[in-house]
Amino acid sequence: MIENIKSSLLNEKLWIDSGLVILKVFFIMFLAGIVVKVGKIVIRKVFEVRMKAPLRYTERRQNTLLKLLQNGLAYVVYFAAILAVLSALTINVTGLLAGAGVLGLAIGFGAQNLVRDVITGFFIIFEDQFSVGDYVRIGAAEGTVEEIGLRTTKLSGLNGEIHIFPNGTIVEVVNYSLNNSIAIVDVSVAYEVDIPKAEELIREFLLELPEKYEQLVKLPELLGVQNLAASEVVMRITAETKPMQHFAIARIIRRDLKIFMDANGIEIPYPKMVMYQKKTGSVDSGTGDPVKNEDKGKV
Repeated sequence: MIENIKSSLLNEKLWIDSGLVILKVFFIMFLAGIVVKVGKIVIRKVFEVRMKAPLRYTERRQNTLLKLLQNGLAYVVYFAAILAVLSALTINVTGLLAGAGVLGLAIGFGAQNLVRDVITGFFIIFEDQFSVGDYVRIGAAEGTVEEIGLRTTKLSGLNGEIHIFPNGTIVEVVNYSLNNSIAIVDVSVAYEVDIPKAEELIREFLLELPEKYEQLVKLPELLGVQNLAASEVVMRITAETKPMQHFAIARIIRRDLKIFMDANGIEIPYPKMVMYQKKTGSVDSGTGDPVKNEDKGKV
């Protein structure tokens, strides 16, 4: 027994054959990595050229198809590399594939959720329901679409968190990036302000905004008085913006409008409190009438 092991270890042909197999495996995996890297670069260049053509995909759809094709290329190349490695190890690949086909059929009946995820992912991409870079809400999660695969979809939240959804569980999607957005700004003025004059000044202010901010699609509109509150008159402004730019534009309008209102003497309301204090005096000895003494204070 020991002699057989010793003779095997000292067998020069065995070491040469093992070394050749190891070199083949390393070469196959190295070549697969090079093919995947070069292939992803080629796919990206093709899409860049296509985007310059008259008939082209939208940028959001291009990003989705780009990631999908790059991932698909990686899957195909690495699968072929694994088969080549198995063949280099003198494993019967044909019989393995035949057995894998029967096993895959059996697994397919049990993995219905996986099949549902893949089918749903295909229709999400085919129907262009949403694309990479879109801001969407899926269920209770909101965020930017980072990746769409045939099995899962990944969203990046506002705080950096990553939401991963199996495609089969995506029932309802709200896509905020397909159409222009609307920024709504409510501005409050005091009751003492001349409302018609304030509206005229605000409209003059709005005329200057499209030239200053390219996110605006058209001239913002002052709708008029929105509400009569306890201590303020609320007026509403709406502005149509490019998709998902309404948050930034709303903040900009509030800032610029505050500066404008201060410069034009339009009073912004602040909480006020009015206090009345009443004191009653003693009865006058001469007339019998009570002496009334009222002190009123205003804060």
